[in-house]
Amino acid sequence: MREDLLKTVTSLGSPKILVVGDFMLDVYIYGDALRISPEAPVPVLKVIDTKYCCGGAGSVAADLAVLGAKPFCLGVIGDDLNSKTLREMLTEIRADITGLLTVPGRPTITKQRLIGLAQHRHPQQLIRVDQESTEPLTAELYEKILRIYKDKLAQTDIVCLQDYNKGLLTEAICKKMIQLAAQANKKVLVDPSPTSDYSKYIGATLITPNRKETSAAVGFEITDEKMAAKAAEQLTRQLKLDAVVITLDKQGAYLRTDGINELVPTRPRSVYDVSGAGDMVLATIALTLAAGCDYKTAVRLSNITGGIEVEKFGAATVSVEEIINEINRNRSKSSKLRSPELLADELAWHRRKNRTVVFTNGCFDVVHRGHIEYLKFCRQHGDIVVVGLNSDDSVKIIKGPDRPINNQHDRAAVLAALESVDYIALFDEPDPLSLIKKVKPDVLVKGEDWAQKGVVGREFVESYGGSVVLAPLVKGKSSTATIEKMKSLETKS
Repeated sequence: MREDLLKTVTSLGSPKILVVGDFMLDVYIYGDALRISPEAPVPVLKVIDTKYCCGGAGSVAADLAVLGAKPFCLGVIGDDLNSKTLREMLTEIRADITGLLTVPGRPTITKQRLIGLAQHRHPQQLIRVDQESTEPLTAELYEKILRIYKDKLAQTDIVCLQDYNKGLLTEAICKKMIQLAAQANKKVLVDPSPTSDYSKYIGATLITPNRKETSAAVGFEITDEKMAAKAAEQLTRQLKLDAVVITLDKQGAYLRTDGINELVPTRPRSVYDVSGAGDMVLATIALTLAAGCDYKTAVRLSNITGGIEVEKFGAATVSVEEIINEINRNRSKSSKLRSPELLADELAWHRRKNRTVVFTNGCFDVVHRGHIEYLKFCRQHGDIVVVGLNSDDSVKIIKGPDRPINNQHDRAAVLAALESVDYIALFDEPDPLSLIKKVKPDVLVKGEDWAQKGVVGREFVESYGGSVVLAPLVKGKSSTATIEKMKSLETKS
């Protein structure tokens, strides 16, 4: 099962997913709560940081983008400063926001959380302040939303309805969207609003209520697996669904389809914050199904991503690298792919063992003998070899729109199979300077062809006593030369 999940998570591609729902801005104001106000018996918060996150349907879009999908956003926001911030954040993750409509006089839904810190750590939410309007939209606006929906539906692979019951996804709109998707042969996945009446979701493909929401919808408490099975059967029958996924916190998720009726277990977690868990589950299932996977695989992966998310504070995204590391956590030899943050922690441990860290970087698109000899050279200069691997986007910037030939996950898998490589970290920038500063290598290795061009990171590494070494190259061996030779052979044939 582990190998199947690894193969799935590294082959999800970049499906286009239409996210319809209540787009929000989450604001986290962090401060030290060191004293009680003399004016009233309340803590005084000395603000030290403010962070902004995409919330609601925006959180689903952010989750999808980090996992490699292309989100198309459809919803309404206000004509205010918060809407500008939200638009900028969604644009930054490359979401299509042409379907985000501005409604003058209606506030952008904003959840502002005041977070108290003890000794600058241990965040604890003190209070949440909401700005919102749940009033229905005008008939003209609903008609415009449906016109945009039809257009975006034709451009996307699957639909997510993230319903927080804020006035957008009315019964009429939901039913029409589900009908149009069915006509276009597109799946519709729903994270339902906290209501006891799910009739507006009749005919959808799948819904993902949690334990509490399910209990309210079916009229009885979900206390165990047997009751979850009963609830899933009831919802499937009443709403004419293909599948129901009831999330059951530490127990995992109960999945019912035409051929499956079982609890998909998960690893128990130290839950830090459940904010955004439902968004993460919806995003993961949507991406996985859009990539052509089956329901059970989708739920297994959503158990993993949802579990990672609740161990973080606030509505947080989860990367492919984190999923891979989680899948591999019980292996005797863990995965070599690391996020920069996890990598820094592990390198600190190696340094405590007096091990020398070597860093190099590159695209490693079509691995050849020159790469093998080069990485062996890196190994000769230290104990731990870290390879900074250009992401797909980074390669396109450097090499052009037709590169890379192999995607970043395939390239990482090939490098991970080499004994001379200990860790791999992806980076999106054209050069690795930011990653080098996080790794802080003892030895920085680049090919001798960089002698005249100037080695990126040399000044930084030498500033703390590190060394820069130039490696000899194998003449006539390069990815570009290999690719050109393959092209010439195709032309001759």
